[in-house]
Amino acid sequence: MSEQKIVHVHLPENEVFKTTLTAGKHELIADEPESVKGGQNTGPDPYDYLLMGLGSCTLITVKMYAQRKGWELDDIYLEMRHDKRHAEDCAECEDPKSKIDHIEKELIIKGDLSQEQLDKLLEISKKCPVHKTLEGDITISSSLSKS
Repeated sequence: MSEQKIVHVHLPENEVFKTTLTAGKHELIADEPESVKGGQNTGPDPYDYLLMGLGSCTLITVKMYAQRKGWELDDIYLEMRHDKRHAEDCAECEDPKSKIDHIEKELIIKGDLSQEQLDKLLEISKKCPVHKTLEGDITISSSLSKS
C-alpha cells in the first residue's frame, strides 16, 4: 500500500475565495476568476489544479517511459481542455440536464521519433496514475470537525 497523501487547504475568514493549499513544504494559492462574484483571480481555480495534476503526471509518465527505452525526447508539452457536455447517453438519468465532464489531452512531442514510437507514447500517456484514478471508481469520504 502506498503512503497516504495529506494536503491542507485553508480559507481564512478575511478572504472571499482565496485559499492556501499546503502539500509538505510547498504552498500554493487557489482562487476563483473575477467573473465569479468575489473571485479575485489571485491563483488558478480548482479545475486548473485538477488539469495541472493530470498534465504533470502524464508528462512525467511519458518521459520515464522514453528514458527506459532510450528514446530521445527534445521537449514534451501537453495542452489540456476541460468542459461539461450534455450527457446524450443519459436520456434515462434522474436529472435530464445531466452533464459529463470532458477532458481533452493533446500531447505535443519534439524529437526524432518514428510514428510507431509516437503512437506508443500516446498509449503510455493514458496510463499515468492520475489518469487511471480519474477514469476509475473514486470514493470520497467526508467528515466534519468543529474547532
